Amino acid sequence: MVYFVRTAGEADVEKIRAVLAETFHDTYDPFYGADKVSRMVGSWNSAAAIRSRILKKDGEFLVADSGKDIGGMGYAAPYPKMDKTVMLHQLYVRPSAQGDGVGRDIFAELETCFPGAEIMRVEVALLNVRAMSFYQRLGFVEVDRMEEWGAPNSGLPAVIMEKRLESH
Repeated sequence: MVYFVRTAGEADVEKIRAVLAETFHDTYDPFYGADKVSRMVGSWNSAAAIRSRILKKDGEFLVADSGKDIGGMGYAAPYPKMDKTVMLHQLYVRPSAQGDGVGRDIFAELETCFPGAEIMRVEVALLNVRAMSFYQRLGFVEVDRMEEWGAPNSGLPAVIMEKRLESH
């Protein structure tokens, strides 16, 4: 299926929630169990949380749209604690669309959305080796580790990866 990357709108919220729920369960159930993943999806990816990200003025929220469904999504915004750094908060591709370049295409678009940025940073769950490999192929390198991925007291360790961005 062919997907086109475009800016997400409020009308996409429920479709995005469905992609995130499906992808979170597919990715994280083996590590954390379905119950914990359901709680993560419910709190981190509520309709209100997605809507607020879509409407965030300095952020960029993209979807891969086939005209029939949403195959993936990505969200990035300037990182307030580090000047000229963008945080890639989410990049998820529906399991049936993985391996078709959807994630790469979303990332390629996000990478160009912040012309003043020099670094893009992403936090990846330590057990998510597939995602780490994906980001390494995009040019990210590990720069640090953290004990709490996704939310305070999550108990989920993560790897922090960074990529130098090209000047625009």
